[in-house]
Amino acid sequence: MRIALPKTARMSLARSIARVLYWSCSLLGRLPLPALHALGAALGQLVYWRNGREARVTRRNLELVWPGIAAAERDAQAAAILRETGRNTLETLRCWTRPSTENLRRVRQVHGAELLHAALAGGRGVIIAAPHYGNWELMNQYLASQAAITIVYRPPESAVADAFLQLARVRPGVTQVPAQRSGVRELLRCLAAGGMVGILPDQRPKAGEGGFAPLFGIQTQTMTLLTRLAQRTGAPVLFGFAERQREGGRVVFDIHLQPADPAIAAPDPAIALRALNAGVEAVARRDPLQYQWNYKRFNVRPPGSGERDPYRD
Repeated sequence: MRIALPKTARMSLARSIARVLYWSCSLLGRLPLPALHALGAALGQLVYWRNGREARVTRRNLELVWPGIAAAERDAQAAAILRETGRNTLETLRCWTRPSTENLRRVRQVHGAELLHAALAGGRGVIIAAPHYGNWELMNQYLASQAAITIVYRPPESAVADAFLQLARVRPGVTQVPAQRSGVRELLRCLAAGGMVGILPDQRPKAGEGGFAPLFGIQTQTMTLLTRLAQRTGAPVLFGFAERQREGGRVVFDIHLQPADPAIAAPDPAIALRALNAGVEAVARRDPLQYQWNYKRFNVRPPGSGERDPYRD
């Protein structure tokens, strides 16, 4: 017979398990970065060979986005993407479990820092749109080194995973708020005070939320949170990402901050969402290997379109 634990006991247990997981990841994160990248690439290649969900979704996304490429070329690109995803996964664990000062030593150069400082000085706050490209966790740590930042996140269904994220992302100057009504109120307060807000703009909204706009030529369910915040507060929007580079045999990162199309704050949601997705697509096209292709970005189809879920096959 199952015994239901009280909520406080369940939360305490989840936090204890999360601390053990975090400690284990800390040990892994002490490995040199080249060793982690080699291990991550091997894991990514194994995922490709096993042809599990991650591999199938990646391959299907490439087929949807670039339908004209040959199957052999698409398979080779999918394998390369999964190897890069494996590298990024273990790199992220290291980023989460090492001091920010150590992680930021890998930053080679910053492009557009003056845009961030000017936006913060403007008094209306600033919204950072950080797509799933390169190392977005390092991007968060860089931003927090410049000013306090409030980050939007979607709490995982698992209480253990949520507790782990709270441990992993806790840094001086970083506040996490859930993508819920209470979190939105906190974002508005932050921007009203001239602060900085960070949002993953390509995170798929919940069913019934958001709107549709083209992404790689495909009508895609897109969050409206970012565009509504920009319209309501007048806060400028910058796209930000930490792009992985090589300098000799060493992995380094270039931080990029770029102004969004002003149409991202347009009163017409269709225009605003189109500008948002155009910005995401421009970042992803810089180096497709560094973009996250392994989740079902296009599974929700526009109501009344008659289109079927493209991942069901």
